[in-house]
Amino acid sequence: MLKSLFNWKVLLNLVIAIGVFVGLVWLTFRWLEYHTNHGQEIPVPNVVNKSVHDAIKILDDTGLEYEVDSANYDPKYRPFQVLRVDPVPGSHVKDGRTVHLRVNPRTWAPIVVPDVINKYSGLAFQRLDQVGLKIGDTIYEPSIQKDALLRILYKGNAVNPGTRIPRFSIIDVVVGSGPMRNISIPNVVGLSVKEARAVITKSMFEVGLVEHEDGSNEESDIIYYQDPAAGDVRDQGMQIDLWASKRTPAELRAKIEQLNSIYRMKVDTSLPPVHYEEVVRTEPSYEPPAVPVPAPAPKKEIPKPAAVKTEAPKTQTTATKPVNSGTEKPKASTGNSNPATGSTHKPAASATTKEPAEKPKAKKVVVE
Repeated sequence: MLKSLFNWKVLLNLVIAIGVFVGLVWLTFRWLEYHTNHGQEIPVPNVVNKSVHDAIKILDDTGLEYEVDSANYDPKYRPFQVLRVDPVPGSHVKDGRTVHLRVNPRTWAPIVVPDVINKYSGLAFQRLDQVGLKIGDTIYEPSIQKDALLRILYKGNAVNPGTRIPRFSIIDVVVGSGPMRNISIPNVVGLSVKEARAVITKSMFEVGLVEHEDGSNEESDIIYYQDPAAGDVRDQGMQIDLWASKRTPAELRAKIEQLNSIYRMKVDTSLPPVHYEEVVRTEPSYEPPAVPVPAPAPKKEIPKPAAVKTEAPKTQTTATKPVNSGTEKPKASTGNSNPATGSTHKPAASATTKEPAEKPKAKKVVVE
């Protein structure tokens, strides 16, 4: 076996195999050098703070590829300004190497408008501010949804929830101010159901029951009756019921009269009008309780001494009246006289009272 191994033919094949292998390795490295530009490096140009258009032109001239990536908008820099380069400027790279450019976008990144339609305006404003939208004008519009956010306007056009607009954009909002009062109801008799819906919605009312004569739901049927009647006044948002048919109102007079007897009240004008008198109710007035005034202390009365009465002693005698035609009336005297003694007694004055004591009446006695 060893003898056959050292045969010249075997050795020749072995040498040929080794030469082929070495040649393939050499060709592979040469191909790699040519394909990868081995030993040929290009410095990365400094394009920071330049506009993205100028940076792309410079990279094309140097033979480098580029890839642009936008960062979050920063108002301190210009729009489309190059903020960063990767690899860093000055580093050597192969020809055809891709350079990444970080560029400041033109404006803020768009955000999604939240669904705040028909929500309370206070909560809606708070939600819009959280996502980064600024509220400009607040427009009030008559609506039965008082203080509810009805629409969002961006640059004068209504935007729906889910629409993307730039962050920190200024938007206008439409808020309901409450229903309007005493609006005249439009006349939709003779119109199609589709046209009647448009007229009722435009007049700020709502479509209520729509009854079709044949039971179909075709929008082309003609309205031959409505309730409330045209010309009545109602508040905004009230419903208007409709009766529709494929026939014209002139062909449905009997049906209209039947509906009038149900929905139209006839007022008897022969009776005198009823007068109502307004009763004014007066509210009871409240008066604070009076502060009790203390009663004055009773005065002590000093008893007055009784007056002392003095009477003169009377002398009882038997007297005979003279026979005369006339009688003499006794005369009053200031003192009591005693005919026996001839002296006159005066009553003693009271020392304790200022009032004079009563004087006794004097009697004249005739002694025979």
